Amino acid sequence: MAAPMWMSRSLRVLSKTIQDTSLKLCVQRRIYTCHGQPTLLRGCSSVHPVYLHTGTVSDSHFPSITVTDEPDTLFQKLTVLVKGHDRAVLDSYEFFATLAAKELGLTLAKVFEPRKKIERLTLLKSMHIFKKHRVQYEMRTHYRCIEIQRITGSTARVFLEYIQRNLPEGVAMEVTKTAIETVPEHIQNPMWNQQKLEEQDSQ
Repeated sequence: MAAPMWMSRSLRVLSKTIQDTSLKLCVQRRIYTCHGQPTLLRGCSSVHPVYLHTGTVSDSHFPSITVTDEPDTLFQKLTVLVKGHDRAVLDSYEFFATLAAKELGLTLAKVFEPRKKIERLTLLKSMHIFKKHRVQYEMRTHYRCIEIQRITGSTARVFLEYIQRNLPEGVAMEVTKTAIETVPEHIQNPMWNQQKLEEQDSQ
């Protein structure tokens, strides 16, 4: 019985000494400043403690930036159509999406509300009988449309990922991209030039 009590006392003393030493090691370094200059505590009326963080920051969690030579895709128009059954949720989401577009410096062409779609379903009030007594159910689908002009592919990816991650529940999104493509080579040259070349070759 005496041995376990002695062991428990020694363990308590050991844990207390470890806690005291860890607290002493964790004391923050202080430099007292007087009028913006680091100084000691002699003859200075206004002394403000300044805490410095002396830990090292590792660069492992920062993603590396990749630079590629291939040109970025250009979009003439990016249309985001959002639909849902709750109008207040769509109003809030429209405000959020337009605010995000303005913060990214995108040119908003149009933000409008298309006409809502109403579906009505008329059923019997009872399951089998009483044909005169009916009940009608109505489902309303509200829409919001945001059009953005002249946007690059990388900016479109960032904007769409941001607004899609914050899409509320019960809201669907449809994205339409209108890309700008180069004119093919066989269309760039006029057809009559090719006909003249063919005639010269035949002669």
